[in-house]
Amino acid sequence: MDIFTPEDNALIEREFEELRLASLKRCADQAEYEIVLKAFDFARSAHNGVRRRSGEPYIIHPICVAKIVVQEIGLGYKSIVSALIHDVVEDTEYNIEDIERLFGAKIASLVDGLTKIKSAFDSTTTGQAENFKRILLTLNDDVRVILIKLADRLHNMRTIESMPQLKKDKILSETMYIFIPLAHRLGLYSIKSEMENIWLKQSIPNEYEEIQEQIAKTVAERGCAIDQFIEPISESLRQDNFEFTISKRTKTPYSIWRKMVEKNIPFDQVYDLFAVRIVFEPKDNQPERVQCWHIYSLITETYLSKTDRIRDWVSTPKVNGYEALHCTVLGKLGNWIEVQIRSKRMDDVAERGIAAHWAYKGATPTENELENWLNRVREVLENPDVNALTFLDNFHKELFASEIFAFTPKGESVSLPKGSTALDFAYAIHSEVGNKAIAAKVNYKLVPLSYVLRNGDQLEIITAESQRPHREWLDFIKTPKARFHIMDVLNAEVKALMRDGQAKLTAKLKELNITSDPAIYKKLLDIYKQKDKEELVSRIGASLIDLSDLKDKLGKYESKGPLIKLKKSSKEDFLLEENPMDKTLTYVIASCCGAIPGDPVIGFQDENGKVIVHKKSCPKAISLAASVAERIVRVKWAIHSNLSFLARVTMKGLDRKGILNELTQIIAKVMNINIRKVSIDTHDNIFDGCIDLDVHNKEDLDKLIKELSHVKGIESVIRTEIKDNTINENK
Repeated sequence: MDIFTPEDNALIEREFEELRLASLKRCADQAEYEIVLKAFDFARSAHNGVRRRSGEPYIIHPICVAKIVVQEIGLGYKSIVSALIHDVVEDTEYNIEDIERLFGAKIASLVDGLTKIKSAFDSTTTGQAENFKRILLTLNDDVRVILIKLADRLHNMRTIESMPQLKKDKILSETMYIFIPLAHRLGLYSIKSEMENIWLKQSIPNEYEEIQEQIAKTVAERGCAIDQFIEPISESLRQDNFEFTISKRTKTPYSIWRKMVEKNIPFDQVYDLFAVRIVFEPKDNQPERVQCWHIYSLITETYLSKTDRIRDWVSTPKVNGYEALHCTVLGKLGNWIEVQIRSKRMDDVAERGIAAHWAYKGATPTENELENWLNRVREVLENPDVNALTFLDNFHKELFASEIFAFTPKGESVSLPKGSTALDFAYAIHSEVGNKAIAAKVNYKLVPLSYVLRNGDQLEIITAESQRPHREWLDFIKTPKARFHIMDVLNAEVKALMRDGQAKLTAKLKELNITSDPAIYKKLLDIYKQKDKEELVSRIGASLIDLSDLKDKLGKYESKGPLIKLKKSSKEDFLLEENPMDKTLTYVIASCCGAIPGDPVIGFQDENGKVIVHKKSCPKAISLAASVAERIVRVKWAIHSNLSFLARVTMKGLDRKGILNELTQIIAKVMNINIRKVSIDTHDNIFDGCIDLDVHNKEDLDKLIKELSHVKGIESVIRTEIKDNTINENK
């Protein structure tokens, strides 16, 4: 045990003093406050002499988690106490019975839930996806467990610099795949944004720094113009006797990066960089919603509104409780600016999520919506046939899905993920309505069950007693609830298909003298693009997969991949180096993201010992690290001088005679880079297209992009991913 210095103890006292003052505001009486003080003394004693990797006393971590719980989420004394002692059971000799004896059953229950989450995420005995499934199965019904865990994860992200690289990669991927979507679903936008930015800074630091520099430059250039835009609005609000604050905000680095990636655009084409936020104290004589629209009318007396960009979340709040009126108006300089209008209550909810609802009487039904969502998760989990990886993937998609609202014939609203169908709506009403659905009427017009809903649609589901679910429904439904009930009905048929498919596959493998082991199933899943063994054999049983050409497919599979090898360095990294003479393939570049030397990368080892290399920003890599963290391999680029990697640059600009020749001359002669493929489209004197190239590393590619951007008429040149990459194998 280490001995704390006077400086250590002074640090502990300073950190706790801030928490103590914040706790005073949240405790209802002296008795609650005394329990917080007792929890601090207990945690300080339990963690005495223990330090974090950063070198600071360990007790600083639970103090900081408790501060997030009270200051940034707004929870009460039981949550503060649970945060202070959340690591005691896991890391010391104390057990849950001790916690219950000292602090009562409710706090012990919260700590028990947090301990189960921590131990499951730290476990390496089973797959990460299975661990996460067990977390939700055993999770305390109290949503505060999730909220405190989010505070714990946020502080771990804030202090991630002191962690070893493998631990960093695991935490970053888990955070992006699970905790950021959870924060989004619970309406904790401030926490969500901070974790996103830390993820970007740690995963792809160069892009993060470049975006930060561009933001600073743009704010310096256009900040005064935004101030001038705000002044007339402020004056109108003052004349109308509103109490308000108005601020200008920029998009976060992560949201800018995400938009650049999704839309394949450079920074200077992110036009909605600025937003103006108005937060007002509501007047007593009018509902908040009416006052939001009144402020909108004051704004549009000065500025022209882009009516198709109005987002009315005051009439119909988002499922996670977000309420605001967003509008986009034209500034005096001809630029479009988003204005967000919120009451003080709406702003609290937007920043602190579901917990803020508990602080207001007559809150919206968000708590019920959250409970309905948790019930849907539990309902799916209780199905014993739910595969852990499939569940985790579906859970992730639903967490981050945009919501739409559809309505029953009686006008009752139903919240569904964006992209949901009429059949999803039927199952949201009741499982039997879904099972017996044959068609739907949307806005009084007959449509098939596969009809994709739009916000505001009114539906009537048409049923028939003779109807039963069909396997084809699984191809177009969106929600896990619908999938669960369809699979429940089809279960007997699916199991019969699986038995038939397994028999066919076993016979075929025996005919080819191939041993039936996990390695061969992994290859088959890759070859036939199936999620898991169950889906593979059921599709074989249903004759949807033909095994007659299996021998040829296996031969093609084995022949793919660059001739490169893996070498362990003295720093325990695996060097990704080239060796064309080595016929033993030990790593491959995943085609989903097409990493090249110089990209921040992460590796995953498959059942055969082969390492698959992804870019750290690759969505598939994030998913893998969150679900099979035990397979992560630290990888590091060696110098590549002979081996070339396929990369793509996308360009846009003004067309002119000879511009394509000029571009290819720079690529081939000046930069000495081989061109694989050119695709250019010209319309109305504007051209856009892409060029596929063989490059040695990211440095060469960045130099080329810089050279091409200087060509007259070129508006933008950016690197884009190659989705159909057949050079490198993603296995």
